[in-house]
Amino acid sequence: MKTLLLSALSLFLVSFAFVAVSDSDDDRKAVEAAVLDYVEGIYDVQPERIARSVSPDLKKYGFWKGEGQPYQGMAMTFDELHKLAGEWNADGSRANADSPKVIELYDVLDQTASVKLTAAWGVDYMQLAKIDGEWMILHVLWQSHPPMAAK
Repeated sequence: MKTLLLSALSLFLVSFAFVAVSDSDDDRKAVEAAVLDYVEGIYDVQPERIARSVSPDLKKYGFWKGEGQPYQGMAMTFDELHKLAGEWNADGSRANADSPKVIELYDVLDQTASVKLTAAWGVDYMQLAKIDGEWMILHVLWQSHPPMAAK
């Protein structure tokens, strides 16, 4: 009887763990899909993908560095990002099929997530939240790619 009870308990715990992992995997895939919408929306000139993956409450701040110049800080609103997505690569000269879009999921919980994206323009650190069941990008802190170190 004791063995049967332990077996039943073990089966229950394994079933529970499977459900938890499955939900986590679904969340991880949904977070990655939101970040892909963001980067591919900009690369492929599809601002509708920004509308799908970025919260209208977006807080985005970044540091841009031109050749031989110091970093300059700049803030961006959702509306500015949406407009940028429709223009930034319109002629196809800034990104193509080989452009980087490396997504590193740092932490995905049931309601919040943090992600690093390496893209053609630089590195974005993102915070996402599940809003009404959908993963949305809320905060982005970014910078241009660091200058190459002198050899």
